[in-house]
Amino acid sequence: MSGHSKWAGIKHKKAIIDSKKGKIFSKIVRELSVACKEGGANPDDNPRLRLVIQKAKQFNMPADNIKRALAKSADSSVNYETVRYEGYGPGGVAVMVDAQTDNRNRTTQEIKNIFSSQGGNFGEVGCVGWMFAKKGCILASAKAGEEKIMEAVISAGADDIKETEGGFEILTSPDDFEKVTEAIRAAGIEILSADVSNLAQTNVSLSGEKARAVLRMMDELENHDDVVDTSANFDIDDSEIEKFSNAI
Repeated sequence: MSGHSKWAGIKHKKAIIDSKKGKIFSKIVRELSVACKEGGANPDDNPRLRLVIQKAKQFNMPADNIKRALAKSADSSVNYETVRYEGYGPGGVAVMVDAQTDNRNRTTQEIKNIFSSQGGNFGEVGCVGWMFAKKGCILASAKAGEEKIMEAVISAGADDIKETEGGFEILTSPDDFEKVTEAIRAAGIEILSADVSNLAQTNVSLSGEKARAVLRMMDELENHDDVVDTSANFDIDDSEIEKFSNAI
């Protein structure tokens, strides 16, 4: 299983916990604001906004909260800047971080501190970006069975499908992500998580303390209020992933 699949699973589990605490909602509200400022408040004309709304629904954000956030975004004088950070984690793992901030200097310093505190190296933009490709990644429940899932996604334009420990991972181009997601829903298949993120083209195998250090660093990055997405190219044994995931 790829590092992307494993980290996607951990992020999904963590996001569910955070949604119960209401923590993830503040990040989604910020994403809604940025999407509105960049492409307008009408989701029919704004693909990015549609994706954020889909994410909000995925984590059971009430419809009224979404409407209020959209209305507030239109009137807000706060301007968030989208920033990408790149670098290396323990063991030479490539790491990319996407953030939205109203204070670039503060956020940059805080992200740098996370890299250094966990034994990583903060780098220049572009230093690891070439190792990743933008892809839609959907984790679907295995309950429906492989045949039904394949029938739904292949005709909708999915690039790849493979079985994972928690279900099936479907990869798409960013342009086909919405169409494939809707096809899965229309077939009555449960979606465990769905997002457009950065997929590593090659992975670095880690174990022991380096593996735990990378997972700690990624978790700390995810916990940062300004961070909206993280990606890494690690490959860690399932048993170590499970121990860390259960400890979140």
